Amino acid sequence: MRLQEFWSRLTDHFGPMRAESVARDHVFSSLGGRSAVEAIDAGLPVRRVWLAICEEYEVPPKLR
Repeated sequence: MRLQEFWSRLTDHFGPMRAESVARDHVFSSLGGRSAVEAIDAGLPVRRVWLAICEEYEVPPKLR
């Protein structure tokens, strides 16, 4: 998954304002206690970050 696709899916699912908050403010234990942005900046695969968000926010499997 490319970073552009990550942001597009995040925005489509949460809306532009909430997507930013989910990515920057929410800390995910499955990402080592980091936000999505921090995890991506640390080099974690974007797909792994997206799946962590999906799990935490119960995104339907067909949208993952």
